Amino acid sequence: QVQLVESGGGLVQPGGSLRLSCAASGRIFSLGVMGWYRQAPGKQRDLVATITSTSSTNYADSVKGRFTISRHNAEKTVYLQMNSLKPEDAAVYYCNADHRASLRVPFRPYWGQGTQVTVSL
Repeated sequence: QVQLVESGGGLVQPGGSLRLSCAASGRIFSLGVMGWYRQAPGKQRDLVATITSTSSTNYADSVKGRFTISRHNAEKTVYLQMNSLKPEDAAVYYCNADHRASLRVPFRPYWGQGTQVTVSL
């Protein structure tokens, strides 16, 4: 079983910055793509950014140029650096990771608990 724990959320003013972290723990064999998603109240959960095990990245158009996703494989941790934050960035941010327990089984998705990001004056 794999657990994902996010940290780093909080309250910032528009134009400010936050750095989110997500650490994976448990009986980890292989982590595939990891990513960040966000969900505002009453809205669907949307992709923010993903990163492969070889550090190929993908971003939502709305955050491109402002957010940077990265990972440290040895620490089994993924990060999201958020700069120039806007009120529309406010949401609960969720960490996601694909994991397989062995080469004999498919990858399965795991989700963290979520961390609140508030952008307000």
